Amino acid sequence: MSTPETSRFVRLRVELVVEVEDVDAVTKAALLRIADDPDLPGEERAHAEAAVTEDTAEALAYLVDPFDLVSEVPGVDLQQASWSSERISYDPDSPDWDLDEDDGDRDDEEEVGIG
Repeated sequence: MSTPETSRFVRLRVELVVEVEDVDAVTKAALLRIADDPDLPGEERAHAEAAVTEDTAEALAYLVDPFDLVSEVPGVDLQQASWSSERISYDPDSPDWDLDEDDGDRDDEEEVGIG
């Protein structure tokens, strides 16, 4: 559907479940990213370092940047992004983890030309 009334804005929802195999590597990478950020004020830097050192989920959230996901997509300009991470219990065989469960209304997908 590409009428003039159709919005140019698209909400892209992505949910990832990752297994952290090396906590130290994730923490070190997050600390390096913090150290390399010249715009981060000292107090915020100390808070960020403490957060990523205490919680691997925080370290991972610090490393994952939604801009990186779309920066190479032609014709797309990221307008807004938010993300979070949390530790979860995960059983890939459980019906609770059916990725298609959240799809919602297929009409939404067709409006943006996916379906």
